[in-house]
Amino acid sequence: MTQEKEKQHKDKDQKGKPAGVSEAPLEVAASQESADLVTELEATRAEIETLRSQLEEAETRIAENLDGWQRAQAEFINFKKRIERDREIDYLGMKGEIIRKLLPVLDDLERALANRPAGEQWAEGIELIARKFHSLLESEGVRPIEAEGQPFDPNFHEAISNEPSEEVESGHVIAVVQNGYMLGERVIRAAVVRVAQ
Repeated sequence: MTQEKEKQHKDKDQKGKPAGVSEAPLEVAASQESADLVTELEATRAEIETLRSQLEEAETRIAENLDGWQRAQAEFINFKKRIERDREIDYLGMKGEIIRKLLPVLDDLERALANRPAGEQWAEGIELIARKFHSLLESEGVRPIEAEGQPFDPNFHEAISNEPSEEVESGHVIAVVQNGYMLGERVIRAAVVRVAQ
């Protein structure tokens, strides 16, 4: 071999390329490829950031919607409870009005029993009717107001007189003129009473 060919062969062995082949086009191609990768990487990063900000916005909206939904659900439950409570109050109010209209009939029956003649059979019938009336009121939750001997309470009693009394303590009820009644915790008619001075 000639010296020139040996030199080319050595150059090829040392560099892995034939002698006289320039490395510049490979470096340009590699630098172009890495520039493309950098650009693509930056575009991917920008896209990731955009997606991340969209995700954060979506999570914020989800949290707001969930909070709004929970609030609306709580308001609806409170609304239902308020409607039920109002319905119950209205029902008790109407029931109390009807019972209040029937109480004078019971008062008349009780007065008839207080003044009944002895040994009359019809008086026993009136007594039976009065007992049924009391039983019916009791089954509806109506109970008489205990008044005689109790301290006067304007929430439950209506005084028609203030009299001196030696047997009853001052400010206490001497006698009941007309019975009062309660429906649950609500007074449907105050007891009409005489009070000791």
